[in-house]
Amino acid sequence: MLGRTASSLFWMSRYHERAQNVARLLEVAYRGAIISHRGQEHGTHWTFALTCSGCEPEFTEKYDELGIRNIAYFLLFSKENSVSVRNSLELARNNARAVRTGITAELWEAINTTWIEFTEINPQTITQERLPDFLAWVNQRAHLFRGALLNTVLRNDGYFFSQMGNFVERADNTARILNSQYWSLLPDSDILDDGSMEKYQWSAILRALSGRRSYRFAYPNARLKAFNIAEFLILRKEMPRSLAHCYNWIADTAEDLSQFYSSQEPSLDMAKEIALSLSEKQMREIYQDGLHEFLDDFIGRNNQFAFELSKDYNFS
Repeated sequence: MLGRTASSLFWMSRYHERAQNVARLLEVAYRGAIISHRGQEHGTHWTFALTCSGCEPEFTEKYDELGIRNIAYFLLFSKENSVSVRNSLELARNNARAVRTGITAELWEAINTTWIEFTEINPQTITQERLPDFLAWVNQRAHLFRGALLNTVLRNDGYFFSQMGNFVERADNTARILNSQYWSLLPDSDILDDGSMEKYQWSAILRALSGRRSYRFAYPNARLKAFNIAEFLILRKEMPRSLAHCYNWIADTAEDLSQFYSSQEPSLDMAKEIALSLSEKQMREIYQDGLHEFLDDFIGRNNQFAFELSKDYNFS
């Protein structure tokens, strides 16, 4: 496969995953804005969305105040925000168009229709009342894309590069959300009362990563606890957005890719090393070494893996 084809497939999936992640953060912020929380400062929910998406500095340069209209426009429609849903969907479509003959009709239809329908929306019509339905639509389109990819694409190198892009982006998103809120996940937080701000942060983190209900299944007899939440989102492989799950999938895909090409590139070894290190970790060990330090290191290794993969297969 040509390097530019591998690159397009990798980034097609990565950008689509990013669009859904940003929409989910905005959904969590909106939910927080309409519910009063003891100890919550004005704008905490909006700050959560901006910080977790990594675009708070750009927002504060452009806007003087937090508010639903400014936040929604900036995260959904702004051409100046590199991680906005609009930019992510456009870049996903551009990459898909570059390999139009190499993907299925169903997958192209899911990507192209999403972009066309998105561009037909007037941002001014997305009022506070309409925002939840619009975010649900973005989420549904992301699931449609993922379903078309999993159910129609041939299991060859193109599929493997697409999978790599999806789970590299997902792992990055999970790690950055946890890292931006790591202080609320330290063990000392477990002694706080149920009405504390930390408890709100825990719920927001789980919702942002689609894990609120799954957490209850994983810990059926336990209340929300910082230790459990951190373990759930870092080390529990059965949680689809945990770091361990993402790299378990990446490592399996790396093995498929090495067999497909009958070669073992350094980046594929790196993927397996990261997956193995997560499988051997214990949550108490992570806390002992420092949660913030662990997440910083993971983000760096995830980025390095993506760089090495692009170098090994000649794409940027």
